[in-house]
Amino acid sequence: MELFIVTAASFVAGFVDAIVGGGGLVLVPAMFATFPNAHPATLFGVNKSASMWGTAAAAWQFSRRVQLPWASLFPSVVLALLGSFIGAWLVTEVSPDFLRKALPVVLLAVLTYTVAKKDMGRTHSPLHNATTERRIMCALGLVIGFYDGFFGPGTGSFFVFAMVRWLGFDFLHASANAKVLNLASNMAALTLFISTGHIWWHLVAFIAVANVAGSLIGTRLALRHGAGFVRAAFIVVVALLILKTAWDAYVL
Repeated sequence: MELFIVTAASFVAGFVDAIVGGGGLVLVPAMFATFPNAHPATLFGVNKSASMWGTAAAAWQFSRRVQLPWASLFPSVVLALLGSFIGAWLVTEVSPDFLRKALPVVLLAVLTYTVAKKDMGRTHSPLHNATTERRIMCALGLVIGFYDGFFGPGTGSFFVFAMVRWLGFDFLHASANAKVLNLASNMAALTLFISTGHIWWHLVAFIAVANVAGSLIGTRLALRHGAGFVRAAFIVVVALLILKTAWDAYVL
């Protein structure tokens, strides 16, 4: 029964994460509810191990159908990996608890801005030349990658919003680019968990397959229905993230 619960949660997480990010909203609580006595680092390690494969599958599918700006994306991937490593190291020295109360407020600002700007992200109209775009993407990779390593919740949604807002991407292109960057930032944390033995490989094998299956279905839906569908999914996921993070910060 435990295996069935977390496998089903991993499928749903992969589906949601492929479209707009936020799969951790589904899988992480399911892991903690199913294995309440397990070490948190082990559960986070299992989550990262599974979600990384789903993210990789989504990134691969998007790259076949959506033209990605590799000249800008590749250096930002390197910086996302670097930022995540730094964040993961810093969290061993400084507690990220101060971010718990700030995160729901930041997410609410993101949601409010997105809803108010009804046409934002519906059309793909890059705002900058190649050089400026590369610089902005590198900054996003470093900063949001650092956040992912240091704290994590909502990383995919932050990547998507930032690319729509500051680069002029539509939600579909932003989600495609975000998958590649999120994959890089996840690898840093996963490396740390593997090196410290916080992985249940027997469980990863099952939930990784489920995560990939959900991711493939979610990606196909996003590609079929386009930016408007991804925008609507983004609004729903961010709203749920606000509720979840606010509950964690102010109620628990």
